[in-house]
Amino acid sequence: MNTLSHFAEMWLGLGVEAKDLTFIQISLRGVIVINAALLMIRLGSNRSLSEKTVFDVVLIVILASVLARPVNGSAPLFPTIGCGFVMVLLHRLFAAIACRSHLFGILIKGEPHVLVQDGKIQWDTMRRNQISKHDLEEDLRLSAHTEDLAKIRVARIERSGDISFIKNDA
Repeated sequence: MNTLSHFAEMWLGLGVEAKDLTFIQISLRGVIVINAALLMIRLGSNRSLSEKTVFDVVLIVILASVLARPVNGSAPLFPTIGCGFVMVLLHRLFAAIACRSHLFGILIKGEPHVLVQDGKIQWDTMRRNQISKHDLEEDLRLSAHTEDLAKIRVARIERSGDISFIKNDA
């Protein structure tokens, strides 16, 4: 075990200050972190990669920030990788709870809001969500393939931030 410990210290620069890490040590740390990150994502949820909600984006941003640190030596290698696993598992736990509890889901993921009802813009909701008429018109053209709001029964800003449109039947 002592040989393995010595090997890890030498090749990974464990216990060495960040400024003293060699190219090889930083590269090997990068290889370990990439493999750990791939394992984390496999243990986690594929939905977190799709960044469907702020809840998912927060995981990706924080995980990327945390996992960059052991590569450059500004944080200990193995404890920081362990922290990444804890964050991924916590995200998975919160997603499972949100799946079973609508209230918890709203708390961590938000809820959709109606922007257009029967062709009429809901200005209060638009202002609360900081969406301009031009933003709505752009999404109307791109997603609903029309420029006519009168053709829209309901438009919502979804939890993901995307705007969805339901056209009138006719």
